[in-house]
Amino acid sequence: MASKVIHAIYNDDDILMQAVKEVRAEKYHIEEVYTPFPVHGLDKVMGLEPTRIAITSFMYGLVGLAVAITMMNFIMIEDWPQDIGGKPSFSYIENMPAFVPIMFELTVFFAAHLMVITFYMRSKLWPFKKAENPDVRTTDDHFLMAVDTGHHDAEEVANFLRGTGAIEISLIDKDEDH
Repeated sequence: MASKVIHAIYNDDDILMQAVKEVRAEKYHIEEVYTPFPVHGLDKVMGLEPTRIAITSFMYGLVGLAVAITMMNFIMIEDWPQDIGGKPSFSYIENMPAFVPIMFELTVFFAAHLMVITFYMRSKLWPFKKAENPDVRTTDDHFLMAVDTGHHDAEEVANFLRGTGAIEISLIDKDEDH
């Protein structure tokens, strides 16, 4: 079974924001909005839930801090203790002020690298993946809102979108298996 999606093209981000508000007020389902640059506030207007990416970043930083503490304790205290600059290596706590830069760097390193990996996995961006951008103009200067017609009449939805300021409307048959 195929569903119909309407692609509405806009040429201004303010018009797009107002159109998204109107489309949501009419209870039409917005599948996706493609923009050439991040539009501030679009996620809130679309009703998307807040991201939990800051929590994952904090957890990745804690992993980096734990690795740094474990690594420095093993290397500098247990495995190969050295008397460097008159500082004996009897315990980790005595030498911790010297280890703070390493703890900071590994915390940032782990958080940054694991966040990049998380971003690619969540976005399903794999090497050699084909682009899913429905209109190449959205990478330059146009905005595209994909609206699922659902159980609504496609002509009625298209006329409504024209009234919101869309400069171009196209009806797309989309397979549900994809």
